[in-house]
Amino acid sequence: MTTASAGDGGAASPPPFLLTPRQGEGARALLSYVAGLPLDSADARLLAVVVGIRAARTGAGNLTGTDLRSLRLDDPEGALAELRAAGWEVPGQLIGGEPDVPYAIVVPELAPGPDRALRLGKDARSRVSGWSMRTRLAKPVRKGTSGARLAALFLAAHCSDELVGRAPDELPAVCYGSVPVLLEKGFLAEVSGQTYRLGEAMRHLAGRFRTPEEFAAMAREEEERRAARAAAAAAEPTPESWAAWKTGVSPALLRHVEAVEACALCHLPFVRLVPPFMSGPSPLPAPRAALDAYEVWRAAHPDCGREAALFTVEFRAEHGHGPSYSQLCKGLRWKKLGRELRGVIVHTLIAEGWLTSTPPVPWTLRPGGPPRRRGSPCPDRRCGPAAEVSARARCRRPRAGRPGAGSPR
Repeated sequence: MTTASAGDGGAASPPPFLLTPRQGEGARALLSYVAGLPLDSADARLLAVVVGIRAARTGAGNLTGTDLRSLRLDDPEGALAELRAAGWEVPGQLIGGEPDVPYAIVVPELAPGPDRALRLGKDARSRVSGWSMRTRLAKPVRKGTSGARLAALFLAAHCSDELVGRAPDELPAVCYGSVPVLLEKGFLAEVSGQTYRLGEAMRHLAGRFRTPEEFAAMAREEEERRAARAAAAAAEPTPESWAAWKTGVSPALLRHVEAVEACALCHLPFVRLVPPFMSGPSPLPAPRAALDAYEVWRAAHPDCGREAALFTVEFRAEHGHGPSYSQLCKGLRWKKLGRELRGVIVHTLIAEGWLTSTPPVPWTLRPGGPPRRRGSPCPDRRCGPAAEVSARARCRRPRAGRPGAGSPR
């Protein structure tokens, strides 16, 4: 096929990826299973995708007559007949029965057991289910044929983070004729032979394809992190080593250490206070999963930079030192954040200029200079978060006996 391109559109930026790379692997496993079923029509295969992901955990997926009609199959009775012929147990009431009553379609190959065809965790099943629905209902294909929607699922699932993909060998033949339609509608931006590029507005639907070598590299990185954590745990400090360490630091650092150590509001236990000072942060880069999760988190927290800068001013006024990464996130009610994701969030806010710190010294977070991106106008018209938080701080009176939001300790 000769190279072709779809016209550029002026659509707004698409939302973040719906799937992680591992969940994308689950989506491709579902489609691979459906591709291997003895089915002839696009109607039957599209219906198998919908029922298959619902049955992936228990071996039975519920479907109502309304669900069936919403798929707009050309021949729903024929599709159900093909599933029966493939060994699925399909209730006859789906056609002509109560439209809103769910009926269980039993898929023997997906029943729990050592030989089940799909192995998806609870969260992965839910995410893949949501992804498949969003892909089928994407604007360029929602009114298309079953073949077009089925092709959209396969091609989106096999796209990389760069939106580039190669049509899998198991792409059903009933999808071939729909590829030009996907290109014309903008679901695909380019097609050249077996390779293609997903439309930019469809970016969030990409299945984050990884080669086996890339997955192996991800596993090695995770193993390195586990080893680093184990090594850090093995070198746990003692009161004696802590006292010796403090004798070798500068007076300024010692004042900061003593401020954190004596903080009555934090009241940090030894095991939380000492290791960050003596060991420092891990030199390993953030894992890809944390970077992926950050995209989703940031989209839900567009004003996080300003909030973080203001929080550090208030925290320092009350505590006499800056917050830790964990204290910052908990204080702003940024919940359910793993340690690695917290690190990505704070490092990004530092890179953008909302915050600054004195690495590798912990508890030194404070407002930064002018943000380099994602910034917003400040109330006193000067650039950067520091101007806004300083104006806010001038209106606060430190508690009696506690230092104000002066220079970092």
